Parts: sequence; C-alpha cells; structure tokens
Amino acid sequence: MFFGGRQHRRWAGLAAALLSWVGLAVAAGGESVEIRRTTDGIPHVRAGDWRALGVGVGYAQAQDALCTLAEGFVTFAGERSRYFGAEARPARNATFGRPGNLELDVFFRSFADDAVVARYEADQPRELNALIEGFAAGYNRYLRAASAARPVPACVAAPWVRQISARDIYRRMYAAQVAAGLARFIPEIANAKPPGLTPASAATEDDAGALQTVEALQALQARLAIPIGDQPGLGSNAMAFGGAVTGGQGGVLLGNPHWFWGGPDRFYQMHLTIPGKLDVAGVAFLGIPVVMIGFNANVAWSHTVSAARRFGLFDLTLDPADPTRYRWHGESVPMAAREVSIDVKGADGVVRAVRRTVYRTRFGPVIDLGRQHAALGWGDARALAIRDINADNFRIFRNFFYWNQAKSLDDFIAIQRREAAVPWVNTVAIGRGDPRVWYADVGAVPNVPDALRARCATPTARAFAAVDPLTPVLDGSQPDCDWQADAHAVQTGAMPPDAMPSLLRDDYVANMNDSYWLTNPRQPLEGFPLVLGGERQALSLRSRLGYRIANDIANEGALPKRSAAAVARALMTQALDARVLSAELFKDELLARACTPTSDACETLTHWRNEGGTHDRGALLWSTFWTGLAKPPMNKFYRVPFSADDPLHTPRAPAAAMDGDDAARALSTAVQTLARGGSAPGTPLGAVQYVRTGGTRVPLYGGCQEMGYFTVLCNADHSPVMGPDTHGNSYLQVVYFGARGVEARTLLAHGERDTAVDNGPGSAPVARYARKDWLRFPFLETDIARDPHLRRTTLVP
Repeated sequence: MFFGGRQHRRWAGLAAALLSWVGLAVAAGGESVEIRRTTDGIPHVRAGDWRALGVGVGYAQAQDALCTLAEGFVTFAGERSRYFGAEARPARNATFGRPGNLELDVFFRSFADDAVVARYEADQPRELNALIEGFAAGYNRYLRAASAARPVPACVAAPWVRQISARDIYRRMYAAQVAAGLARFIPEIANAKPPGLTPASAATEDDAGALQTVEALQALQARLAIPIGDQPGLGSNAMAFGGAVTGGQGGVLLGNPHWFWGGPDRFYQMHLTIPGKLDVAGVAFLGIPVVMIGFNANVAWSHTVSAARRFGLFDLTLDPADPTRYRWHGESVPMAAREVSIDVKGADGVVRAVRRTVYRTRFGPVIDLGRQHAALGWGDARALAIRDINADNFRIFRNFFYWNQAKSLDDFIAIQRREAAVPWVNTVAIGRGDPRVWYADVGAVPNVPDALRARCATPTARAFAAVDPLTPVLDGSQPDCDWQADAHAVQTGAMPPDAMPSLLRDDYVANMNDSYWLTNPRQPLEGFPLVLGGERQALSLRSRLGYRIANDIANEGALPKRSAAAVARALMTQALDARVLSAELFKDELLARACTPTSDACETLTHWRNEGGTHDRGALLWSTFWTGLAKPPMNKFYRVPFSADDPLHTPRAPAAAMDGDDAARALSTAVQTLARGGSAPGTPLGAVQYVRTGGTRVPLYGGCQEMGYFTVLCNADHSPVMGPDTHGNSYLQVVYFGARGVEARTLLAHGERDTAVDNGPGSAPVARYARKDWLRFPFLETDIARDPHLRRTTLVP
C-alpha cells in the first residue's frame, strides 16, 4: 500500500519507534547495548546484562579516548620499548609518573604478570569478570570500526594500537592498585642491582647518619611529600553536609578531585544502567568499567588522596659473602632473582631482546634509593626492600562494583568495612533520606603500630624518620618486626577496619588531603598510628580555606535558608570562586612593607579583590610574587607559629625577619618576571591563563594550591597555558536527594575526548566549566529522553 506525505511520515515514525523498541528488547537478551549521548557527549550506557554493559562502556571510552587507552594498554603490558624505544617516556603523566620506557617495561613485565592476572580474575565476582570481558570486546569492536569514524583517530593505523583482552584490563587495574606504593618507585625497583666486587660506595650501618645532610633531606622530603605520582598538588577537595545544616533534608556532597587532564589515569564520565540491577553515574579512570566517584539513586560519594602510607621499607642485613642473600631469623636466605626479556626497538628500527633482572625478598622487591642518597643504595652490607599493602589487595574494584549497587549509606559503610579495599584515598559519602554524613580512611593500610616502629628501628630507620616520619622502616632480619597480623584484618599485615579513622556526623565532614585529624574540627580524630598520616600538624593553605568555606556554610553564613538545595547552591558557588587565601591572610602586611614608596604593581595588588578570576587584575602578579617570596621551609616565614590548639588560624603573620627590603625585592622581581613573559602587573589572569580547545582560546580561573587556591588549576612548571599535562579541577559533582530522587550537578573540566584540551574537538564541557555553568545531570529516564542533544547508538551482535 502506498502512503504519501504526512501519513507516510507518521508510519515511518512508528516504524522507527518499533525498531528502537526491538533493539532494546534484543539488548536485554544478548550482547546488544544502547549508548545514549546527552549534553556534552556524556554516554548513558544501558544493557540487559553485565557483559553487554561492558561492551557499551568499552565502545564509548574508545570512541572518546582510543589513542590514550591504546598507549596505556601497551604500557601495562610492558611493551613500550618495542614500539617507542627504551629511552623515551610516556607522552602524558600518570599515577606512576613518567619513567623511561625500559624501566616501565621491566616493572610491568615483572609485577603485572600472568599470576597477577589469574589472581585478579579469581578474586572478582563473576558479574564483574563479565563486565571486564565485555569492556575488552567493546573496545575491540570500536577499533575495528575506527577507520570509518569521523574524525579518524590519529593513532588508528599505528602498530602499537591492537586488539585487547580481559587480561589487559586486569593489568590496567593492577597499575591503579599499586599507585601509592610500588608504582611510585619504578626506576628504583627496575634498576636495582647488586654491588660488584669493588668497595661499596653505599649503605653501611655507620653511614646512616649521612642522611642528615641538608641536600639529602630536601631531595627525599620533596619526593616523599607527593603521595601519588610525581607532581605536587594532585589531590582533591571533598565535603558533605548533614541534616543539621540542611534543615533535616538529608546530606549534600561536594566531590572535587584535582587530577590529571590527560593521560591514562584521567577521569571519564559515564552513566551505567542494567534495569533492575544497576543505575549509577560518575567517573572512572580510563580503562575501568565501574564508577569510582559518583552516585546512584541511594548514595553519593567522593574521594581525596589520603595522607596515610600504603607501603613500608625493610632494612636488610646482607650476607657478607653474597649481597643477593640477606639475614632472616639468624639464617642467610636468597633473594628471588627473576629475569625478564624486553623487546627494544633500536635507533636502526630493529627490535632486539634485552634482559633485566628484578630481585625480590620475602617483603617485596629490592629498592635502590642510592640516587636520592648513597646511604639508601644497595651496598655490600645493607639494602632496602619495599612492601606495598596493595600488592595483594585485589578487592579494590569489586569494592567499587558493590558500591555502585549500594542501597543506603549503611550498606555503603558495611561494604567499605567488609572489603577494607580502598587503596589510597579517603572516602566521603551521603545517603538518601539519611541526616548523617560519612568520612573514612578505611581501606588497605600497613598494620604498623608506633610501638612496633620504635622497637624495630635500625640506625637507617632513625635517620630516615627525620626525612619522612610517616614511612615505616623496620628491621628486616627479625621475624617479629614484620607488619603485624590481626585476626580481624581482611589480609595479612593489614590494619583491621575498626582501627582506622572514620566519622559519622550530622553537620559536616571534610578533607582536602591533609590527614584525617580535622575531618571536623569540633571532633578531632586522635590516637591513631603514625602510618595513617599523623595528627596535630599544620594544614595546607588550601585546607584552611576549605574549612573556612565549610564553617561558613555550616553556620549559615552562605545560606539564605536551611535546605539541601541552598547548601548545594552555596557549594557550587564557593567551589569555583577562586579565592586566594595567601592574599587574604598576608597581602596587606606584605604590601605595607614592600610599597614604600608605592608603584603601579602596588596599586594593582591593593585594588585586587584577592581572587583568581579570568578578569582579575593582580592574580597573575600575586602568584609570581608569592612564589618568589614564600620559599620552604615555610616555618621561617611566619611570626606566629603553628599551634595544634588553633590549627585553623596558625601559622600566621609574616615574620619580622621578612623586612621591607625582602618584600620589595620579591615584588620587583615578580614585575620583571612578568615583563619577560610579555605581561604587565595589571594583566588580567585570563589573558595568559587559558586552554586551547576546538580551535579557540578559552580563559580559565583558579591557580596552584601553594597559593591557597581551593579552585585548583596548575601545571607542574607553573606555566599558564593549560592542556593535557595540566592537573587541577577535573570532575566536580554536587549531589543531594530531593523529592524527584537524586539531584546532581556536574562539571568535567577537561571534557570526555582526548582532544578536548589539546585544541581539538570535544570543547563543549570545557567551555561549560570555563563559564561555571553546572550541568543538571540527566539521571532519570525522562530527563535523558528530553535532553536536547540526545543521540542514540545501538550495538547489536
């Protein structure tokens, strides 16, 4: 029958609807899956089973980040040298830093091996294994179609871009698992070699006092002060406000990770649904098929990098006859030497095998810190071994898997305590209809009581404590000096969950990467072992500003009325206000010393409002001035020292020794520094601080945490042009539960696509972040259907 005009279009529409319904019906019964892209390209992946869901996640992530994912899989498989040569380094930073390719290959071949893959698969629920298998299949499916994509991914024909299997995902998970331990010391593990027959240049017991040299202290302190990766400032802000602040309306959560804008560990935003089983949204690292920070219809949570140590060192007494043997319980025992073969592409293009040996002890691999200081190298008499509590923690992603399905805050807490798996972050969470808010640093931590540390200290350990008091260094020759076993712990050598800090309150909890101590200043958490991060220590300027914000909201200073919506609005505003606490605290006094006589620079800073907005004139000058003036050790900078009895207001006041000449010279130097870069003292911040996206320059606000910014945006070298090497505000979420269910506002500063902050496509979420236009996240099916940018893709078997 022939239908024309309007009638034809009606039947065509019905046919399309029928086909869509059929597609969804097929998705419920097999590998078919629907990917619905909404505003800013966020994928909502809906499937009928776990494997199909994984197919959709793998396909969607590959659409947006094929090249980064592919390079990551090459890295985790220990194959970088085969394609890129031994001496080159990864293109982008990651939690494991940027070691040389050969070092990375030796490490991942030695540690992310077949035994780790088998252990990972064995320790996961079958549903999670199906999700992982599906991810690999979805990635491969997109890779087969990538040559027809528009635009074609730049790497699609590269020899290192290959099909993957579930094994690649497990290795990727392992890399995240050991990020706060073994992966921080890849060069020191991969390059550790026994000394030759020549006289030792390092590490006799009498040499341990050499650690007290100023140079050694500064180098080691700077290295160990960074808990993840090799860039200072990686971390997060997280706050949760309870019923006492919201007028009994339940909790409100701010999640604000400061994280990588590029590379394999950057965040990817997604929404995952299996009707009747799973409905969760948020972000994960690239290559991970579960939500790591996010929310479902019942709970919302976020993380901040923890101050706790997840690893420890053991001081080995070596056999005088053989430096690959060490004393244990009165006997000489051999290290396990494992040789790995690495394919290395030479300058002539020919691939040749290179062999390296990694040495392990009963505690873990030998680590040679001789480049940091000779007394910590592998000598004839002594060596160090590193033990990482997370090396045996294969519960991490099943913990997230269960959290994704949590039914209440109590359920969420029970999962955290049962698994004790959180690897290197604090947790802050809220629940629907619950006036309480939750903080915990409950996860995998070495069980090293302070008494054990004191009893098992060696001269090297005592010297090392002056460099880093948190890392336990224990006598590796005595069995009773190993990490303690506890019947209530989930794994051998780990601290039991009840021994770790946690807090439930109805006003607020907060963490900005300092220790658990002041989760809420009204109820300090005290009496915990030093390995958990320490107590009664000075806070960072960012933390102090965070508590000012939290106290202002909790005491109604920022609220027109008590309600969850009002708290959410206040958090969205203050999280992006770009206040500069160093200027709020010190500007007036420093200018009084530096500005006699006054100058254009003085006038600029005097009239500056102490914020780092794109139009602010003075933010750029202040950052340059402060960087030159406030040099470590900062305790010499202050007139009023830190007091544990007044931690939110001390230290304060520039020291009397910081006279007018010092301040004037620093300000003059700052002006000259700006001039060399082509900027005047009054140049607006956004004129020089921007990101290139979609062929345009987008001005950006915020700055480095050392200035006291809560709104963090920074490059490791403090350069102002942002891009894939930037770290700072990444994924932001403000979440509460209202009459409609979950109410979430989100931002993804760097966007979904690899190219978004590299002057390519995908600029919409970057521009949204720049204009502070929080997205009301379309979580409900009705909201997804109404989204003006909705695009559907159905993948059928």
